[in-house]
Amino acid sequence: MPLTEKLISSFLAFELDIDINSPIHSIRTNAIKKFERLGFPNRKLENWKYTSLNRIIKEDYTVFSKKKNVIDFKKVQDYFLDNIETYKIIFVDGYFDPFLSQTSHDGIDICIMSAALTKTKYSKIINKFFNKSANPEDSLTSLNTAFSKEGVYIHIPKNTVLDKPVEIIHFATGNEAALMLQPRNLVVIEENSELEIIESHQSLTVNPIFTNSVTEIFALRNSKVDYYKIQNDVITSSLVDNTYVSQKRNSEVKVHTFSFGGKLTRNNLNFYQKDKAINSTMNGVTIIDCDQLVDHHTLVHHANPNCESHQDYKGIYSGKSTGVFNGKIIVDKIAQKTNAFQQNNNILLDNKSTVNSKPQLEIFADDVKCSHGCTIGQLDKDALFYLRARGIPKIDAKALLTYAFANNVLESINIPELKHKIKKIIAKKLGVSLGFDL
Repeated sequence: MPLTEKLISSFLAFELDIDINSPIHSIRTNAIKKFERLGFPNRKLENWKYTSLNRIIKEDYTVFSKKKNVIDFKKVQDYFLDNIETYKIIFVDGYFDPFLSQTSHDGIDICIMSAALTKTKYSKIINKFFNKSANPEDSLTSLNTAFSKEGVYIHIPKNTVLDKPVEIIHFATGNEAALMLQPRNLVVIEENSELEIIESHQSLTVNPIFTNSVTEIFALRNSKVDYYKIQNDVITSSLVDNTYVSQKRNSEVKVHTFSFGGKLTRNNLNFYQKDKAINSTMNGVTIIDCDQLVDHHTLVHHANPNCESHQDYKGIYSGKSTGVFNGKIIVDKIAQKTNAFQQNNNILLDNKSTVNSKPQLEIFADDVKCSHGCTIGQLDKDALFYLRARGIPKIDAKALLTYAFANNVLESINIPELKHKIKKIIAKKLGVSLGFDL
């Protein structure tokens, strides 16, 4: 059975366990109708011109894991941050794992979506924010909404600075021959509050895993959010990540995306500036090889004056890998005094890899400062010769140059333990250790 048909028929079974009197019921029903009409995106769509899901959706995925699996902490401890306390929200094959997790309801809510969607005490926040910024015309977002049940729910009240980061990890055990996961996250941070989040998806199997994730972030007045996405999964896993960020006055949201693993990774990152004096930052580092594909699609909609946005994406490609960057900045007529920056720089380490880059500006205001650009090239031969002439082996010299190329993005990481972890991942991807273990 084609995956589209399987998902539509599975929705009927999914609803048997859902309260049909819940206001979420109608949202889910409308969403599955939307997905049924749109189907999976294909290359006929401009935004999917360079990325095909055909090789992903041909697998016979299990839509719901048949049972809850337990994993030993010792087997997965390397995937957690070392030497730092965190709130942990851990999922195994789509199910919440209370033994590996550390939630909180002590003045803040850091828990799971299945509780937030069903318990009355969360209904005010759910009714106000759930599915309010997600794009209903995006078929994969609609698919996730239809099956929205589990994921992370975070609500930080006014005047609260979280004492430690939130660490979200989705594990796949390989209990199913092929598994599709659809986590749904909702993050609401109220006035004058601050929050750090680290999210990753990790398969513990070679069985195909397809994750269709949606995250909604609502940053209210004077709030700050740092969101780190670590994408370093095995080559048989694929991820489509839709993130929607809605910001109010004087808020600052930063999303950092580090893409190293997986067969296909698609990041759709959308910022909506709903007020004045807003700062939006998105940056990323991509290092892939073999037959991997990473596709970054970004949107920043400047709808109010005196706001800023900054985009800086670095890509390093080798083998038959493919990189895609499609960044769009929209500046409405009312959005005077906008400062918008967008840059995409790429290095091809051989002649087999491919990069497709399309930075875009749509400006309807006349008093703005906006720039965009992209570069695609190879390592500087003179710099490489200089390093080798001083006794540095070729592989180490290439690694130092590529690391230096991505370093300005790495410097934006505000969590030292996370910065150290990512440096180790980069060293492993580059096949060196020189200077990276310090």
